[in-house]
Amino acid sequence: MIDVAMPQLGESVAEGTVTKWLVSEGDFVEREQVLLQVATDKADTEVRAPSAGRVGKLVAQEGETIAKGGLLCQLDETATSGANAAAPTAEPPQAAPPQAATRQAETPQAAPAASNGPSAQAASAANPLASPSTRRMALEHGVELGGVSGTGEQGRVTHEDVRRAASPQTPLTPQAPSPAAYAAAQQSAAAVRNAPQEIGALLQAGGGFVPPVPNVGFGAYKVPGYNPKPGDEVVPFSRRRRITADHMVYSKQVSPHVATVAEIDLAATSRLRDEHKDRWKKEGVPLTFLAFICVAAVRALREHPEMNSRVLEGSYVKLRDINLGVAVDTPGGLVVPSIKGADQLSLRGIASAIDDLAKRAKAGKVTADDLSGTSFSISNPGLKGNLFGVAIISQPNVGILRMGEIKKRPVVVTHNDEDSIAIHPVMYMGLSYDHRIVDGVLANSFLWRVADILGRGEFEVR
Repeated sequence: MIDVAMPQLGESVAEGTVTKWLVSEGDFVEREQVLLQVATDKADTEVRAPSAGRVGKLVAQEGETIAKGGLLCQLDETATSGANAAAPTAEPPQAAPPQAATRQAETPQAAPAASNGPSAQAASAANPLASPSTRRMALEHGVELGGVSGTGEQGRVTHEDVRRAASPQTPLTPQAPSPAAYAAAQQSAAAVRNAPQEIGALLQAGGGFVPPVPNVGFGAYKVPGYNPKPGDEVVPFSRRRRITADHMVYSKQVSPHVATVAEIDLAATSRLRDEHKDRWKKEGVPLTFLAFICVAAVRALREHPEMNSRVLEGSYVKLRDINLGVAVDTPGGLVVPSIKGADQLSLRGIASAIDDLAKRAKAGKVTADDLSGTSFSISNPGLKGNLFGVAIISQPNVGILRMGEIKKRPVVVTHNDEDSIAIHPVMYMGLSYDHRIVDGVLANSFLWRVADILGRGEFEVR
């Protein structure tokens, strides 16, 4: 027998959740045939058969989270396709299939049966259904998942379930927060740790002002409940949308966002693009404005290394590698794969990398490594009436550029000390930056340099 283990799904991924088995026990599979689909916080991944053979036992069940190297299933590599009709007989004929039994155990409405005795209940309580991000949240807040009642599909424990367990609802009548609540607030928010003396005094006294803290709340305010009405459509969050929502809320809580916007005259860059784009297209490389903007951003990052940083506890690190994230809209939602070592690539190299990442992202072929390690991001929302905007920073980065619509506008052109009005392609570009380590002077200098490179058309096009 060959043990099929949970593979390494990315440089920062330690576990994965089995979302769907594509084979059954007794099936004969070919080498490299897809056995199952696995989800992580980074991406969805397919696990393939390391060898041809018959599937002996499915050890991991759908919805179960398995650590890297954990056993998924077993393959009998000595079996041949002709023996596929002979199904394994290890289980009694009248017994329910393992997957069906697991689904019944996972469904909250399932009635207790003989197979659902104390040992089965203990196993279910010890390892409830929960995504990797939910488990991490529970660990960070000291919540024991075995004691949490899941409200998600098939009893899955959600982020909201963990939040409720970490901070139970209290009456709306004013009362002094408990010392435990204050301790949790102080541990979960740097803002509390660095609070002014007057706020610290209130915390010490056990009353008064409670600052808004991630995963704790905003005092007595509660969001009004939803009352269903005819014609309303409730759309469940997809897994990707839920992860994106969590990421965006987290980013707004931990990073003090500041934005600055620049108007960029793209006449010189546009002429350069028009001169070469047809030839590049014949060579299989799309020459887009996004490629020029990425090159300009990378050069500006090299000149302003603090913009290519991440915040640590009490310090920050200026990253050596520039891994440029490029947002891609896919049928399943927005993803941000990154161009690794972007500062080592030419304009052609970056244009090719953008095209490759976009195609693989839309086909659902990006990997966890494609989506990890980003040090700075660029967002391109499209062409439909988008004047300009500012994006939420992708953690743990300290900045993100958002492109606006390219539109022909009248501009003042100075030549030989004489001004004239011309019609040029113009774009507004917004920079969001983390004010914990990036000040306005640095941010404006960085954005000015990006605009300067694009305005001058300072690119090598070969």
